Amino acid sequence: MSAARTLPVKHFQSLLTRWPVDSLRPDCQLQNVLAKRLGTGKLAPTVPKTFKSQENADLVQFRPRPDLLEPKSNPTYYKDVLKEIEEAPHRTWWQRIAKRITGMIRLQ
Repeated sequence: MSAARTLPVKHFQSLLTRWPVDSLRPDCQLQNVLAKRLGTGKLAPTVPKTFKSQENADLVQFRPRPDLLEPKSNPTYYKDVLKEIEEAPHRTWWQRIAKRITGMIRLQ
């Protein structure tokens, strides 16, 4: 293996150790996808982009306006979505069923 090929492989391996685990979908992890990618073709062009996404560089460069994240019709919408995503992996079977049923029935 050439030196030009081992450097991107080492970068990918360091990314695999630092990338956060997705608790919402534990059976489908980005680390597994990147590990499969190590054995295939062109790695070098994707390494800088992957590091950039891991550091949230695009979010810093293209920060959304505050009024975009708080729509006038429902100002807490995105906060509620984040709360649901954080709570979802820890729900019991009964809580998931109850949440599904309450989502089907809307009393207003």
